[in-house]
Amino acid sequence: MGCSRFAVLCGLAFIFLVVHPVCGDVSYSIPEEMKRGSVIGNLAKDLGLDLGRLSARKARIDTEDNSVKYCGVNLNTGDLIVQERIDREGLCAKKASCVVKQELVLENPLELHRISIRVQDINDNSPQFKEESLKLEIQESAVKGARFLLDEAHDGDIGENAVQGYSLQQNDYFKLNVNTKAGGRKYGELVLDKELDREDNKEITLLLTAFDGGSPQRSGTVVIHVTVLDANDNVPVFSQAVYKASLPENSPLDTLVITVSATDADEGVNGEVIYGFDHVSDENELFSLNPKTGEVKVAAAVDYERESSYEMQISAKDGLGLASYATLIIEITDINDNAPVIQLKSLTNPIPENVSPGTEVGIINVQDRDSETNGQVRCSIQQNVPFKLVPSIKNYYSLVSTGQLDREVVSDYNITISATDEGSPPLSSSKTVQLSVADINDNPPVFEEQSYSAYVSENNKHGSTLCSVSARDPDWRQNGTVIYSLLAGEMNGAPVSSYVSVNGDTGVIHAVRSFDYEQLRSFKVHVMARDNGSPPLSSNVTVSVFISDVNDNCPQILYPAPEGNSFMTELVPKAAHGGSVVSKVIAVDADSGQNAWLSYHIVKSTDPGLFTIGVHSGEIRTQRDISESDSMKQNLIVAVKDNGQPSLSATCSMYLLISDNLAEVPELKDISYEEKNSKLTSYLIIALVCVSTFFLTFIIIILGVRFCRRRKPRLLFDGAVAIPGAYLPPNYADVDGTGTLRSAYNYDAYLTTGSRTSDFKFVTSYNDNTLPAEQTLRKSPSDFAEVFGESDGSPEVGTLCFKIQPNSLKSKYCSLFYLFI
Repeated sequence: MGCSRFAVLCGLAFIFLVVHPVCGDVSYSIPEEMKRGSVIGNLAKDLGLDLGRLSARKARIDTEDNSVKYCGVNLNTGDLIVQERIDREGLCAKKASCVVKQELVLENPLELHRISIRVQDINDNSPQFKEESLKLEIQESAVKGARFLLDEAHDGDIGENAVQGYSLQQNDYFKLNVNTKAGGRKYGELVLDKELDREDNKEITLLLTAFDGGSPQRSGTVVIHVTVLDANDNVPVFSQAVYKASLPENSPLDTLVITVSATDADEGVNGEVIYGFDHVSDENELFSLNPKTGEVKVAAAVDYERESSYEMQISAKDGLGLASYATLIIEITDINDNAPVIQLKSLTNPIPENVSPGTEVGIINVQDRDSETNGQVRCSIQQNVPFKLVPSIKNYYSLVSTGQLDREVVSDYNITISATDEGSPPLSSSKTVQLSVADINDNPPVFEEQSYSAYVSENNKHGSTLCSVSARDPDWRQNGTVIYSLLAGEMNGAPVSSYVSVNGDTGVIHAVRSFDYEQLRSFKVHVMARDNGSPPLSSNVTVSVFISDVNDNCPQILYPAPEGNSFMTELVPKAAHGGSVVSKVIAVDADSGQNAWLSYHIVKSTDPGLFTIGVHSGEIRTQRDISESDSMKQNLIVAVKDNGQPSLSATCSMYLLISDNLAEVPELKDISYEEKNSKLTSYLIIALVCVSTFFLTFIIIILGVRFCRRRKPRLLFDGAVAIPGAYLPPNYADVDGTGTLRSAYNYDAYLTTGSRTSDFKFVTSYNDNTLPAEQTLRKSPSDFAEVFGESDGSPEVGTLCFKIQPNSLKSKYCSLFYLFI
């Protein structure tokens, strides 16, 4: 093997080229941290290759295990150049020999050459202490020559570039002794050169420097704070000098690896042992050491493919600074032949539907006996359920709810839990957990409608059905059983239960009584729907009951009053023209709507062509002018009908006398009465004759006086029909077009003296539609002058109405007189 040495500028190591013509291999030796593009060697020359065919044969650098390609080949020159940064500490750590293997591949024909690049260490790392300062507590009783172990400095370089020695700053009390451990590592010891005196100096500060043997030389320092204490003459002693442990890869965090133990024969503070790692290394990031218990646990993921074993130095210090050391070796194992095992440790089943989000309903334990990546397990559940897994204690998961549950929506859940490890190929397992939701009474009954309306005709039968209410409760069993009832209340002073009742099971509402539209048109009741839960929930709804009218009331004739066998007589002037109002029939109907629309008809009359009646007004008018041939007594039978189905009616008799004064009506006495009232009638006729004679005498005297004054008479009043106000019912309101008395008719009554059984009224009409005086009498003032002579007074027309009410018959008689005053 031929070798050649080339000097490298700036103090770099030498490059060695070794060519193996037998195997076609070539070796180079280079320093680490060469710049990219630096030439390592000439492959064409060292391997005897044709430089002109390197490009044609597609020469390239490849690796055996597809790792990083640190080198490349220049096809024009055949040089092997640095392509990526080469860091020996990153590649080989503390290994004495660090070799990077590359391959040169040629085609046409296929040719393979192995290239071994030995990476030489350069001094690119400075010594470093674990801490920036060291604290030592030394008893003042320490004898001269006592030794105190110092922390070792760590240097990433190897060989001469590693730590070669230590130096101590000049001081009065200590000197430094440098020793070598197994493996060539150097450490320092403080040697007490002068006895300490705590009362003279209780704290001493020293500067310790660690330096390597590289060129240029690098160093690191640490400040040592020495506290002088009382005597502490025993150091901690480990139970073993070397501790060994085996740990599967990818063990969970905080996994206990081993527990180291050291004892100190001293008591109190001097006997309290503190554990720790004695120098800076990667092991401190992977494992943690409990300073009080000595437990070594996993602090980060342990990867078998990265490192198969770890060696660490552990120190045990007592409270005053005395220390001893032990070695810990941890072996990492790897295999993947066990699938994760899911165990259901506990489950609350069923769970109430009102549990709050975050409630723990079960505990799941997942175990995988594999190590390294094969033992890493992922645990999850399906996404369409309101539950999730929350990690708890090691390998334990809590199954908690994530949202509000509603049994009425989903009553059962099948939760599938899956666990998969990180092995290759990965192994997995699953487990299904069945979970039921228990019902609570959280839903009140809800009516299908916001309000109900019931319609019923009056005069309904007892127990008839008005309507039906319905409420639904989505809860289960007794929580969803609905019972209906009426809410207590009163209506018109009576309890609502006296009007309607409700079936507690079906919600059907029945009428308890028969309704009368004229007394009650509508009313409201409140129905409550209550479930059988504990506590029970309920809701209310309003039921409006509307009573419709039926035609069950006949028209009531107010005038003329159809009471008993009494009759009303109206005086019609002989001079009445066609279309004159001579009387009016007034009627009302207690029903409403079209059932109260009244129409008036003359069903029978003495002279059918003489009078007519307004169909809607009830006004009786003359159809033509009254002639001398018309009968003085006219009898009309008027029927009043409503518009109901079927129609109801009432009739009354109207007696009309065609005459200008009562003196011309001798037939008045012929009106028939009942035999039991004949004596009373005779008394009435005698009274009327007496009164008439008195008034006629008085009128003749007055007229004679006025006639002497020769003044023209003046007509004041006409012979209109007077309707006694006594026949109007109290609080009667007029309905348009129904035949009641209109507001245009106004009457003034003047009461005279009389007996207890008789009423006397003088009624004046102000109706503009009644007959005028000139049409009623057809006489001019000169006509009166011819008969009675000239008079200063004017003739006035009045109506004299007698209403005689016997206690037994309650009959009414009315006579009209034309009085000239």
